[in-house]
Amino acid sequence: MFPKPSVLKFSQLAIAALCLLQTSQALAWGQTGHRITANIAEQYLSADAKAKIDALYPTQSLAEISTLADEMRSDPSEFWQKTSSPWHYVTVEEGSDYHSSEHAPSHGDAYTALVSFAATLKNPQATLQDRQLALHFIVHIIGDLHQPLHAGDGTDRGGNDVKVEFFWQDSNLHRVWDSGMIDKQQLSYTEWTEWLSRKITPEMAKQWQSTDPKVWIKESIQLREKVYPKESKLSWQYQHQHLPEVKQRLQMAGVRIAAYLNSIL
Repeated sequence: MFPKPSVLKFSQLAIAALCLLQTSQALAWGQTGHRITANIAEQYLSADAKAKIDALYPTQSLAEISTLADEMRSDPSEFWQKTSSPWHYVTVEEGSDYHSSEHAPSHGDAYTALVSFAATLKNPQATLQDRQLALHFIVHIIGDLHQPLHAGDGTDRGGNDVKVEFFWQDSNLHRVWDSGMIDKQQLSYTEWTEWLSRKITPEMAKQWQSTDPKVWIKESIQLREKVYPKESKLSWQYQHQHLPEVKQRLQMAGVRIAAYLNSIL
């Protein structure tokens, strides 16, 4: 069991976090991307899973809770500042695959956190607070693992150290993938969801049903090797090349969030 947030109940912490502004270089997909994946997921939830999720968060959608793991990093408590920080990514050296026993640090990573939170969500003896925490982290972590630079090789902080200009503004490669290409389209997360969902055929959804995080990580590692640019000034050509990959990873994450929750609930 991971340590619990202290002092305030999780729901109180969540409300407090929504009042804070935060910028971070380690947020996968940004708020829009996470909401897209969660909103797509809601279309593929089983009736059973949806009922149990509604019992945990009766007034909030998956899209709304999908960003809490990032928003709460504004909270000064040790849990959000230190304990949970490594749960947003995995580190896999170039030429290697992820094996939890070899790659997970002692404080955990996205893979080990996901496994632990799945166990909590399935546990009928777990408290409401623990199950709420588990659900929102599961939705968030699955999104994270589909962003290729959240399966970094340990040399450049997942592309944060790779300084670039994106459409003539200073940025870094990680931020370009988190939010740059998504926000450049000037679409709301609901517009993104509508456009991407129409393109997910039943055959595609069936093909993407894997609930094994190691499969998702392997895909991200394979994509990671292609996203590093040869030059530092990125604009239309880079976006044209990689935006289709961003779209597919968002679609796949949405389908898999639902598949993972259906399998648990």
